[in-house]
Amino acid sequence: MTTIIGVKLTNRMELSNEFQNIISKFGCAIKTRIGLHSTCSNVCANWGTILLEIIDESVTSELKKDLSRLDGVRVQSMTL
Repeated sequence: MTTIIGVKLTNRMELSNEFQNIISKFGCAIKTRIGLHSTCSNVCANWGTILLEIIDESVTSELKKDLSRLDGVRVQSMTL
């Protein structure tokens, strides 16, 4: 079974350190991390979408709960 967690950060610049600390805590359970945000030569968007592929299903609910505690974060997941 594969679980993908999608995370929407609405204030990426302020939340990036806290977000990084949380996903580092679960680093051994995360196989793939993909970060998406809009950028151009002089502007970097303050929102971002991150996709996490989880390989240790036992931590999924705790990871989602920790991420959801951050203000300005929306978390959704799908299991295939």
